[in-house]
Amino acid sequence: MSVEAIWRQFRDQALSLANEWTLYQGLIIAASFLVAWALARRLTPPLEARLRTIEGRPRLMRLLVIPLRRLKWLLFALTLWLVSATMQQITWPSRSFLVALAANLALAWVVISIAARFIRKRDLARIFAIAAWLLVALELLGLLEPALTILDSLAFGLGAFRVSVLSVLKGVILLAVLLWGANVGSDFLDRRIRETLDLTPSLQVLIAKILKVAMLGMAVVISLSAIGLDLTLLTVFGGAFGLGLGFGLQKVASNLVSGVIILLDRSIKPGDVISLGDTFGWISSLKGRYVSVVTRDGVEYLIPNEDLITKEVVNWSFTNRNVRLEVRFGVSYGSDPHFVRALACKAASGIARVLSEPAPVCHLVAFGDSSIDFVLRFWIADPENGLTNVRGQVLLALWDAFKENDIQIPFPHREVILRRDGAADVPLPPAEGAQAHAQAKPREIADATTPAGAAKSRSARTKSRRPRSRKASDAPAGPKSAPKAGPSKRS
Repeated sequence: MSVEAIWRQFRDQALSLANEWTLYQGLIIAASFLVAWALARRLTPPLEARLRTIEGRPRLMRLLVIPLRRLKWLLFALTLWLVSATMQQITWPSRSFLVALAANLALAWVVISIAARFIRKRDLARIFAIAAWLLVALELLGLLEPALTILDSLAFGLGAFRVSVLSVLKGVILLAVLLWGANVGSDFLDRRIRETLDLTPSLQVLIAKILKVAMLGMAVVISLSAIGLDLTLLTVFGGAFGLGLGFGLQKVASNLVSGVIILLDRSIKPGDVISLGDTFGWISSLKGRYVSVVTRDGVEYLIPNEDLITKEVVNWSFTNRNVRLEVRFGVSYGSDPHFVRALACKAASGIARVLSEPAPVCHLVAFGDSSIDFVLRFWIADPENGLTNVRGQVLLALWDAFKENDIQIPFPHREVILRRDGAADVPLPPAEGAQAHAQAKPREIADATTPAGAAKSRSARTKSRRPRSRKASDAPAGPKSAPKAGPSKRS
């Protein structure tokens, strides 16, 4: 069928619908939609309340909720079918054609929207639902084959290869379906592989990634072959892609290769606790370009695979998960070092995260200036739960044990000596000395900052060295008495 004949067919069908019964059917369809909408608003709340009473059967609840969300369209299709059946009994069947068509389209939309629920991505599910409904609508109208003919006529030649809009649409639809199937299949295989206990975690990740890449590659190749593309043309594209990797995508290629090396040599695997520079955490997942490391703060670092190959990495759980920690402390010389060693080991053994095998050990390491110095070493098997917190728990246990057994922890003492004018250097109590020093220091600093103040300070020191005569006002206050008569002698 030529394109001109198709356009003539479209025009004839449009002219056949230009009558008063088309208007009547349109009004009937609109009225049926309003009735369905009103019934859905009336019935949905009690039905939802009824569904909430179902307990212990979540799958049944989800299965019933899906059609309930589309109750309006179900009632719309049911109403149109009843109206169409009634009209066919009282008038010509052609006068109810649009009503029956609207009922079928409403039912098709319900079925397609329910099927689209199996697609997790909402945008992709919406595109699938609209495209599928358009195909069904064209088929019900008898316009699918003419529409495909028009799309196939919109083409251009690329050498011996002919590209049309229809072939491109077929390739895109087929590629989307195959990619979706490849993702679903790879995820299923990934779960099965992770359940296999005979494989190491790094080998599980490597096999899962190889299978996923292979399935995605097969989906692309099958899609290109379906549209008639010669696959020998891909050799040029492959050469250009390799050249681009060599020059412009060096870091990307390096990270991809480094990821494969990490998976092969099994130096790092999911669950390991590592330190890279200032980053300390455990590996949550291995990706093709980076490794996800989660710290104790809940921060997730995406470290490129190249850094794990070229930089120094501390793997706290490479051979096994046991990690040795140490705590240093000191006690006074009045304590028995043998008793302190035994007490420290017993205190560390009481912490839940400290392993009993190997047992904690305590060693005397030095005789310090004011304390006997010890080091307490112990092992833990869960470094991903933190190191500082377990050290703090051990220190608190030591504090409680020393306090209970009257073991003193030495600390430095200081005396403040304040020089007074005309008085000997005598130590003051700590509180009084600190207060006097705090009061005297600002004045002393203020006097020293100016020349006049410095001269005044020197004059004050000179006067303080001269002997002073005792005045009457300097005498201590006593009880008042009447002055004696006669001249007084001055001593």
